[in-house]
Amino acid sequence: MLLQDLADTSDAVAATRSRLAKVEALADLLKRMGPDEIAPALGLLLGKPRQGRIGVGWRGLAAATGDPAAEATLTIAEVDETLDTLAAASGQGSNQARASALRALLARATDREQSFLGGALLGEVRTGALEGVVTDAVAKASHRPLELVRRAAMLSGDLGETARTALTGTEQDLADTGLVVGRAILPMLASTAPTAAEAVDALGTASVEYKLDGARIQVHRSGDDVRIFTRNLADITHRLPEIVEVAKRMPVHDVVLDGETLALDENDSPRAFQDTMSRFGADVARLIALRPWFFDVLHVDGRDLIDEPLSVRLAELERVAPDHRIPGQVTADPEQAERISQEAIAAGHEGVVVKGIDSTYAAGRRGASWIKVKPVHTFDLVVLAVEKGSGRRSGMLSNIHLGALDPVGEFGEPGEFVMVGKTFKGMTDATLAWQTEYFPTIATGGDDYTVHVRPVTVVEIAIDGVQRSPRYPGGIALRFARVKTYRDDKRPEDADTIQTLRGMLHA
Repeated sequence: MLLQDLADTSDAVAATRSRLAKVEALADLLKRMGPDEIAPALGLLLGKPRQGRIGVGWRGLAAATGDPAAEATLTIAEVDETLDTLAAASGQGSNQARASALRALLARATDREQSFLGGALLGEVRTGALEGVVTDAVAKASHRPLELVRRAAMLSGDLGETARTALTGTEQDLADTGLVVGRAILPMLASTAPTAAEAVDALGTASVEYKLDGARIQVHRSGDDVRIFTRNLADITHRLPEIVEVAKRMPVHDVVLDGETLALDENDSPRAFQDTMSRFGADVARLIALRPWFFDVLHVDGRDLIDEPLSVRLAELERVAPDHRIPGQVTADPEQAERISQEAIAAGHEGVVVKGIDSTYAAGRRGASWIKVKPVHTFDLVVLAVEKGSGRRSGMLSNIHLGALDPVGEFGEPGEFVMVGKTFKGMTDATLAWQTEYFPTIATGGDDYTVHVRPVTVVEIAIDGVQRSPRYPGGIALRFARVKTYRDDKRPEDADTIQTLRGMLHA
């Protein structure tokens, strides 16, 4: 299949707001692909090449883009082969080798293909082809049950390979896609509520657990082999040797655990989130040690537990890791839930997560049976642009433009971000220096005052509330927004939604 076919379908999907029309166009494309084209093609359509980061930014892309080809001859397989080359390049001379391979690739692309490739490599494919829409298209094209496709994608963490299995294998092959120890799965996420009491009222008997201001980790152990993944499914095993040792001491052969890790100070109080995240970027252990706390177990010694109720999973967690459980209690009493919430806050933590005791583990979803409660309103938003500073901040990048995710396309294309405000508050000198160095590397354009950036950077923002405002397309603006921390451990698609923020108007 030609790359032009992908670009044409991308245009067709972007031209309609109808989810059904998007699914139909994508399903038709999938039916025409060869088995080896499916995963690479979906990666390009979603702006997430299967090779991951390949070391190409907008400056390198611009430098490599020359006159376009007059005729479309470039195939998906050839593009995928070149991306393999780019991803594998390392060591002395690798930058020159990457630049040469990229120039050769773009020289064979038509004008439309050059534009499409640029968007795919920079994560800027604005087709509205969210993973949910593509998942629907895979089910339609393969005539497989949607829930089966969705489950396989979540357990494998790989929509491209799931699509290949659905389209080229049997329904049983798809059903056999299960949790594999050592292969990360998408984590379950939580919705929000204003108080712990309201959360328990909604769920009934629930486990009310401390919400730590740490970093999400997923720990896999098979014998002496331990793998640790972030919430983005990145492997950080070699950076957390102390957690590897904790896992090795557990009385199991195979286990998959979900939890958090954070650093403690000399009084056993939680350190700042940045201290924890500093270890994720280190190649060797630093003086700041991390401790794991686990709140779920998904597999034990050949037995998958994701479809078991939380009560069963907690019992297994108590057996496997009694010294590393996140504090919490099971209760149906709203007043007791509020007491636990206050205890968590007094201990220096963010609040609580309230979980229905009968709930299963909905991998990759923001389930209604998990509800997080924080006394301070904090939201994960995405930076859309950053303004050049003035006065004391002259020469630095300061005020950031904030966007909330619109997954359903209520205010534009599905999956785009709706601007909800700006802020320069809460930024330390170190933050300003980091912004000034980092944001130009993901810039997409700008003017004398503002640098527009790829919407890939998640920042945790504290606010006092929201208010109605005609200034922004979502009809709301943040009140007293200030930066809490940048969240390198979160993906843009993990950001809070415009619908959640608008719901605060009626809270």
